[in-house]
Amino acid sequence: MKHLSETVSRGPVTEDGSMPGSLSGGCACGAIRYECTAEPLFSLNCHCRDCQRETGSAFAPILAVLKATFTLTRGSPKYFELTADSGQTTSRAFCTECGSRLFGQPSSRPDIVTIRVGSLDDPSKFQPSRDIYTASAQPWDYMNPNLPKSFKLPEI
Repeated sequence: MKHLSETVSRGPVTEDGSMPGSLSGGCACGAIRYECTAEPLFSLNCHCRDCQRETGSAFAPILAVLKATFTLTRGSPKYFELTADSGQTTSRAFCTECGSRLFGQPSSRPDIVTIRVGSLDDPSKFQPSRDIYTASAQPWDYMNPNLPKSFKLPEI
């Protein structure tokens, strides 16, 4: 599997070096930075055991963007591949300096990047639209009762 650092080139930039209308983020130490020029395709809270292990918490807040609109602007993350519940592999990016989790690349959807909301410069704008993998949700986790729930992975 080719990783973003091998396949994505820098898009258009403004005078200050940022991309117009973009989301931006990176790791805690600043070694890795990214930008995205498009609105998210979807946003969700994933309660699967893999996301629980990745975050060290009850779920991972995630938003997905088209891979063609996502650009690494600084650094090269390390990737960890695992086999997801679907049987497909997913490649998760993190910083080797500070350990921050950044984004994922599911092989089942090679056209998207799944950004970890905590790595965004402004995570306050995140609005999840659903909870997924509620079958694995921890009994002590309080989920928003107004969000739709999916027992496993829905068709996205």
